[in-house]
Amino acid sequence: MKLFKSRKTYYLYNPNTLNYERVYPSTKDRFFIVLRHLSIGIAIGVGIFFIMVYAVESPRESLMQKENKLLQTQYEVLSLRLNEALSVLNDIQLRDENLYRAIFQTESIPESVRKAGFGGTNRYEHLLTLSNPDLVVSTTQKMDMLSKQLYIQSNSLDELIHLGKNQEERLKCIPAIQPISNKDLRQTASGYGMRIDPIYRTPRFHSGMDFSAKKGTDVYATGNGVVTFASWKQGYGNCLVIKHGFGYETLYGHLDKFKARVGQKVTRGEVIGTVGNTGKSTGPHLHYEVMVRGKYDNPSKYYFMDLTPEEYDRMIQIAENHGQVMD
Repeated sequence: MKLFKSRKTYYLYNPNTLNYERVYPSTKDRFFIVLRHLSIGIAIGVGIFFIMVYAVESPRESLMQKENKLLQTQYEVLSLRLNEALSVLNDIQLRDENLYRAIFQTESIPESVRKAGFGGTNRYEHLLTLSNPDLVVSTTQKMDMLSKQLYIQSNSLDELIHLGKNQEERLKCIPAIQPISNKDLRQTASGYGMRIDPIYRTPRFHSGMDFSAKKGTDVYATGNGVVTFASWKQGYGNCLVIKHGFGYETLYGHLDKFKARVGQKVTRGEVIGTVGNTGKSTGPHLHYEVMVRGKYDNPSKYYFMDLTPEEYDRMIQIAENHGQVMD
């Protein structure tokens, strides 16, 4: 017997009748035929699905990739602009420290404050899950740094503006003349720095400047201010201190007599006492100190209203050549 198939219809040859007779498949055969077709269809469908997912980009995915590339480019441009802004800000900070603050003789802002970082090690942890996290974190750090440094610099400029508005009063208060009449500079005895102690004959730091003069010679306030001390002080004898404001103080030691009292306002050039030989002293002279924000400073830097450049140079030479102090 021979089986003949025609368009999914099955015929079987019957040698007895010499004819092809139609064969009807059983339910089991039909089930397996349907199952075979379904399996082939599912396999083809799964294959097409994976091809579409991994090999062919959807319009939405293509648009998202373009947007991601654009965002990355924008981040890179933003990062470069932040670098330029930080560079400009750094130039302003250098001018602030080396020019503006030098002019007003005010304290500089420590580098540790200007360049201080941000607390917390996990500050940018939430950005690490983004695509290209290194670029995003770097750009965000620069933005935070720029924001903080701009805030500090803004406060610094506000401070300088305030100092500028009070510059006239400040100039009146700065100790800017010699404390005794010393036009010929012959009364300059010893300068600021390491000197030989007149009593112990050993090197020591001399925190002020000595002016030799006759007992009773007038001593002048070197700037406007208020007398905060006028009494005996160990080592200095009769000592007078003036607080000038703006961080300046001056001290006048070994006085014979006081001509100003505590709490009295004095002006530059006003007589506040007379030269004496009190305290730890080897002869009549005035010991004069300048303190800026609580630290000793070289008094010779503050005679710009009293001396010409030539006289100033000569005074420095005289002070340097006197290696021994008088107190």
